[in-house]
Amino acid sequence: MLKPHGQEQLLRFWGELDDAGRQQLARQIEAVDFEQIAALYEQRSETHDWAALARRASPPHAVRIADRIGKNADEGRRRGAEALAAGKVGVLLVAGGQGSRLGFAHAKGLFPIGPVSGASLLQIHFEKTLVTARRHGASVPLYMMTSPVTHDEQVAFLQEHDRFGISAEDVVLFCQGTMPAVDAASGKLLLAERDSLFLSPDGHGGTVAALSASGALPDMRRRGIEHLFYLQVDNPLAPIGDTEFIGDHLIADSDFTSMACAKQTPHDRLGNFARIDGRLHVIEYSDLPDDVAERRDASGSLVFWAGSVAIHIFRVAFIERMLALKDALPFHIARKKVPHVNDVGERVEPKKPNALKFERFIFDLLPHANNPLVVEYAEQEVFAPVKNAPGARRDTPEYVQRFMVGQHRDWLRAAGTRVADGVAVEISPRWALDAEGVAARADRPRSIDKTTYLNDAI
Repeated sequence: MLKPHGQEQLLRFWGELDDAGRQQLARQIEAVDFEQIAALYEQRSETHDWAALARRASPPHAVRIADRIGKNADEGRRRGAEALAAGKVGVLLVAGGQGSRLGFAHAKGLFPIGPVSGASLLQIHFEKTLVTARRHGASVPLYMMTSPVTHDEQVAFLQEHDRFGISAEDVVLFCQGTMPAVDAASGKLLLAERDSLFLSPDGHGGTVAALSASGALPDMRRRGIEHLFYLQVDNPLAPIGDTEFIGDHLIADSDFTSMACAKQTPHDRLGNFARIDGRLHVIEYSDLPDDVAERRDASGSLVFWAGSVAIHIFRVAFIERMLALKDALPFHIARKKVPHVNDVGERVEPKKPNALKFERFIFDLLPHANNPLVVEYAEQEVFAPVKNAPGARRDTPEYVQRFMVGQHRDWLRAAGTRVADGVAVEISPRWALDAEGVAARADRPRSIDKTTYLNDAI
């Protein structure tokens, strides 16, 4: 298998391995598509001229915040609520990441982000899904994608906490695929250890293939799930089950609807929604030339204002259609520092990029979608991902917790509760899912003067 591809180096330590090590390495090698790896390596220098593409791009078709008022918003909320009540919407949670950038030695979903409660990211997302189902009187199954390095830990964590109230039949866990890394100079696959390849998750775009391989798509067909609400685990503000977002998607008869926040500066580190040759794309912030990023319209607003926050709704039939389309999701090639075992079995920790990694991105489905739509939400309502360790400028635990406290304080004040300035307050999804849920609570406190966690025991 290896010789035709010039990859015999993977067996250099075969004679030293025990049976278990040989079985593991053989299993990993058999799973590799060597022709695909060779083709990707040959394409390593081929890149889109994003600068040229961006200069002929136009802003996306979008529902702006100013549009989301009155009759149109009411119709959207009605349509979204009907779809949820009919059991046509599932939740797709991408939770394969580790907390290494946070200095957290576990799966990121286990990170305790609750500003008062210490609730984990997984707890918040699961409870939002649970309450959404209860509000609409229908099952809302949760499909959760893990990665090989986080799967077992997250399975055990969810079992320990009884899936935070969601029944076992309404939680489907599946693991994303992996891709080997190759030496940038030679195209040779790298060994992480003498008995194992260096493998890394194939990106959030791997969700599509993983849904198919896991049997999740047949489960959706059996249940009558027609749409998937997609989010990533690091964002506790993601408004799971937001009826207006779902409704806008349905009204537009869209295959793929994305949530966006208006960029605060031209160079915000967000992907940029843009139309190129009549098709919707996401241009990474690093690929957007300065002159395009800084372009403004007659009113002085940014032309390319729409930043992606990794919250989407897909039509399940669209995902199935994409599975039949070869290379609907191309691989992106990135140069990275990859630790590995060298020819004599020594551990090498490179100080500069030495290898190529291959990833797919879910937003690359957009150009294939019929009637794609972008819907604007205020950043403080929907987007505060926890990514960085304390000390960074933003997206740290403290930064995210300020957003959470600010949102919950605003909900309470809008409902008539006096909340003292500077007081930390957190609302469990079980107590109230959103501002509407807070307003409906007859037992909400009249005033809050000390650190408070409102949960279902209150």
